[in-house]
Parts: sequence; structure tokens; C-alpha cells
Amino acid sequence: MKSSHTARPDQTWLRALMFTIFGSTVLVVSYFQLYFSHLGFSRAEIGYLYGIGPLVSVFSNMFWSMASDRYKTVRKVMIILLAGQLITGVMLANATTFGEVFVLVTLFYFFYYPVYPLSDTMAITTASKYGRNFTSIRVFGSIGYAFFALSIGYFLGSFGPGWTMWVCIALAATTLLIGFRLKDQPSASSTKMDLSGLWSILKRRDVITFFGCVFLLALGHRMNEAFLTITLKDLGASEGLIGWSLLISSVSEIPVFLLLSRYGNRYKELPLLTIAALMYTIRLFLMSISDTPAAVVAIQTMHSVTFGIFYVTAVRYITRLVPDGYRATGMALFTIVWSSASGLLSGTLGGLLLEHTNRNTFYLTAMAFSLAALVGFSMKLWSSMTSRA
Repeated sequence: MKSSHTARPDQTWLRALMFTIFGSTVLVVSYFQLYFSHLGFSRAEIGYLYGIGPLVSVFSNMFWSMASDRYKTVRKVMIILLAGQLITGVMLANATTFGEVFVLVTLFYFFYYPVYPLSDTMAITTASKYGRNFTSIRVFGSIGYAFFALSIGYFLGSFGPGWTMWVCIALAATTLLIGFRLKDQPSASSTKMDLSGLWSILKRRDVITFFGCVFLLALGHRMNEAFLTITLKDLGASEGLIGWSLLISSVSEIPVFLLLSRYGNRYKELPLLTIAALMYTIRLFLMSISDTPAAVVAIQTMHSVTFGIFYVTAVRYITRLVPDGYRATGMALFTIVWSSASGLLSGTLGGLLLEHTNRNTFYLTAMAFSLAALVGFSMKLWSSMTSRA
């Protein structure tokens, strides 16, 4: 039996990877929009730039994750993706016109999005190998997000949004170096992925309804996420305060991750997912009536009982729905629904709503999507309770 000392290098480098890749998330999700605004693009153009990447990532997530499952390697695929981010980041730093940025952001997202389901897959298999919980590794992503949210906010506040892409390049280079130290974990299944088996999983009713509810919840979440920095900026917030807002949200999810890591298995997934959807509905309603930066920052603490509960529980639910041999592909499908497809619609719809209506209408629309997800998860919960009765 291997000792904990033998296990430590695997987990240490993977935790370091989680820490740095979520620094990139801070940039892409929160500061790219300010960078595009700095380049002089309109709200609608910023919405298109936010949405086109997720459209391409629908295909890139499936392509890279299916390659990972078929060839039984996450590490090599991760290295290719991180190198691609570095190269396209350098090219983006030198692009100024909307057309150039549009093409290069599309390429950047081709390499950016698949890193997350693959890193989660590696975290699940590594944690399982050593009898640990997935969140004991994933929580370092939240810590990294918190660290970079504050530090990047103050850095760009001091030196200006024009430095955004050079921060992105530095993070991509660092993460690539860490990627070379990762180790693949052997899969419990020795057979290569069969597409017919994947299709038999995807057409199951419980899988379809789960992903449908996730998509609705994701629309509200992504609308808020994509335009939070723009909202704060419109209300008069500085880059430093924006950084604090992102810090508060990411720090708030850490204790929830740790609590669910320790006690989450005592509770079934559907009640927790229903609670998360309810909290999202309340959070977005409060955003619709808030008109000061301080109020928006305070509402960010609800990230703990929205995303914190939802994400850990959803990953646990997926590991139950999808067999081990399809794990990377299953996580890719979750990312497509949670980030890619929802990001495409929320980016374009959100940009148009803010351009042609107002902030109140924008957040009430986001709340409506969360409310629909709440109804869906409640119906699934009720169905599971009545079937057991």
C-alpha cells in the first residue's frame, strides 16, 4: 500500500495547476470585458466576444475530452491546450481591431475551455486513487481565484487594463510549466471509449433533464458573471473594488467546498441542487434592485450558497450518472452546458439587454432563468421522492 508521502507529489502539482488556471479564469471572466472596453468596443461587441468563444468551445470540449478518453491521457492533452493558450495570448496582446480580436479570442477559447473539465477529471481520478474527496484538490482553484482576483485587480488598477493580456501570457506560461509535472492516473476501465455506449447514456431521461436544468441555471449565472465588472464600473467602482468583489465571491465558496467535502455525502444531490437554484433566484433578484457598488459586493457573498453548493453537488451527481470510462467526456458535456452553450446565449443576450434596456431588466431576466431551473430541480426532486414512496 502506498504511503501518503508517495501520494503527495501527484496532489501537490495538481493543486498548483488548479491554483494557476483559475487565475486565468479571473482574467477571462472578469477582466477581458474591461480590456475589450479599453480597446473601444461597444457593449454589444463585448457580448459577441464573450459569446463566440463558448460557441467554439462546444466542439473543442468534446474533441479534446473524447481524445483524452480514447487515448487514456489527460496530461498530454493539457500540455497541448496550455501551449495553445500561451501562443494565442501573445497574438491577442498585439491585436487592436474588432476583427482581429474576434478571430484570436475564438482560437484562445478553443484551447481555454477544455482545460477545466480535464483538470476536474484528473482531480477526481487522483483523489479517488488516494481515498480523498475531489474537493480537497478543487478547493485550490477557489483559493487561486481569490488570490488572483485581488492581486490582478490592484495590478490593473495601477498599470491600466492594457496590461491584461500580458498577465494572461505570464499565467499561461507558469501553468504550462506546472503541466509538465503532472501525472496521468490509470483509469478503472481498460477499454477504449465506445461512442455507441456514450449515446446510450446521453439519451437517458435522467441525464437529459439534469443537463436541461443545469443549462437554465447556467444562463442566469453566466449573465451575472459576464457583466458583473461592467455593472460595478457603471456604478462607479474602481478596479480595486472590483477585485475585492471577485475575492469575496471566491473566498465565500471555500468553506462550503470544505463542508461539502466532509459532510456532503450525508445529503442527496437533488435537494442540494434545488436549494442552490433557490439561492440563485434570490441572489439575482437582489442584484436587480441594487444600485450601489457596496450592495453588489455584499450580494457576492451569496456565491457560497449558489455556486459553492451547486458545483460540488453537480460533479458528484455526474460521477453517479456517467461510468468511469466516459468520465472526461461526461465532464466535458457538463462544461459545455454550464459554460459553453450558456455562455454563448448569455453573452449575446446579456450584451443586447444592457445595450437596449437597463440593468434592472437584465437581472430580472437572469432571475427568470434561475427560477425556471428551480422549478425543474423541484420537479425532479418530487419525482424521485414519489418513486421511492
